[in-house]
Amino acid sequence: MTNQIRIHVLHTGLVKVDKALPFHGLYHNPLAFTGMFRSEKNQVTLPVSSYLIEHPKGLVLIDTGWNKQVRTSNWKELGPQVQINTGYLPAGWSVDERLSALGYQPEDLDLVLLSHLHCDHVSGLKHVAKAKKILVSQPEWQTANHLPLVYLPHEWRGVNVQTYQYTNNGIGPTGESYDVFGDGSLLQVHTAGHATGMSATLIRGNNGKYVLLAADVGYATQSWEKMMTPGICTSRKAAITSLGWVREQAHDSNCVEALANHDTQTDPHVISLPY
Repeated sequence: MTNQIRIHVLHTGLVKVDKALPFHGLYHNPLAFTGMFRSEKNQVTLPVSSYLIEHPKGLVLIDTGWNKQVRTSNWKELGPQVQINTGYLPAGWSVDERLSALGYQPEDLDLVLLSHLHCDHVSGLKHVAKAKKILVSQPEWQTANHLPLVYLPHEWRGVNVQTYQYTNNGIGPTGESYDVFGDGSLLQVHTAGHATGMSATLIRGNNGKYVLLAADVGYATQSWEKMMTPGICTSRKAAITSLGWVREQAHDSNCVEALANHDTQTDPHVISLPY
């Protein structure tokens, strides 16, 4: 058994959005993030990331990127949400294609952890539906199945998604997290704001060093450096609180890397931590 935790940073799609979606505070128009009545010059194309964690206790995937359907029709996958998001999925980039390139099949996955249930994070879920277990936080599951204009439940329909509860253990901006393996090495940290039940992933090595996968707390490193919340938030107050926590973690000397899901400065790479 390996004594390393290896984190593969993967791009499982691209998304074109209005500039106000990643960086809300730069724009005075409260609806700018929707792209309505705004020209093409305001659009930016960002990577969509997923993460494969080779952990001694199991093979774990974080988020799934786009479904292959966006290659032929964004409308069929996203419906009216195409106004806000346009998905792109180059050949070889779907989550199952990425897994295959690393020598894995979806059924090899011990666990799929979903940071939250927005379309660019779960669109590809059916490509990995044969994973042994698929988990999302209970508050996110509850919210996502009651907000059909914000979430797209067809993306997980027919998939066996289970939920976990956060524990009040003092970790994270709300003091809540879920210890995946029960040994502190892999935590789903409650980082509300952009989505009610969103989790960032904290991966700890046995030397005290850690990697923080910040999901959509911020869309890029500059989000927490300049404290800019995303355009879409269920709570702006919670989003700022989560950004502040991520900023502090990112500046800690034990932090190896803090990664936003949609940062154009992040290339696919592998990070190793001792276990």
